[in-house]
Amino acid sequence: SCSNPCSSPAVLQVAALERQIFDFLGYQWAPILANFLHIMAVILGIFGTIQYRSRYLMMYAVWLVLWVGWNAFIICFYLEVGRLSQDRDFIMTFNTSLHRSWWMENGPGCLVTPVLNSNLAPEDHHVITVSGCLLDYQYIEVVSSATQIFLALFGFVYACYVSKVFLEEEDSFDFIGGFDSYGYQAPQKTSHLQLQPLYT
Repeated sequence: SCSNPCSSPAVLQVAALERQIFDFLGYQWAPILANFLHIMAVILGIFGTIQYRSRYLMMYAVWLVLWVGWNAFIICFYLEVGRLSQDRDFIMTFNTSLHRSWWMENGPGCLVTPVLNSNLAPEDHHVITVSGCLLDYQYIEVVSSATQIFLALFGFVYACYVSKVFLEEEDSFDFIGGFDSYGYQAPQKTSHLQLQPLYT
């Protein structure tokens, strides 16, 4: 059973799957790719925990550093920090479509109204207005990424601690003296099998 040692990677796995679902619904290809790599890394972390492989846990910890950086970029993107602009940059879709976050039209309380006969719409697209949202989609994405960062930091500490424990156990294990703990001794010759001098 790995309910305790696997709890951190399992929570990260659930959070990553939830993130992946909503990014798929919004056709956000860059986050979909990043989420997929993150899910693979979390599986690697779980495997390393179950199989007592400190190397896998260290690789998992390195990925979590990259994951924190990616989520920090998403926060900056949706808050339009610096020169980033959601209206100009379509990084999340690799510039292949004009799709935005799924939460833009499906956020809590959002009312979507199509704008008919709009000259602003590109070919094969339509213009909508979104109103009444209790929380704008930008802030939902920011909260989601901030949650991922918090979980990743927790997972990083977990991975470093567990890999350190595994390494200490590997260093302290005595392969040669291991038999002594089981009381292993070479069989002794009994008295009636010992060689006796023979006189002829």
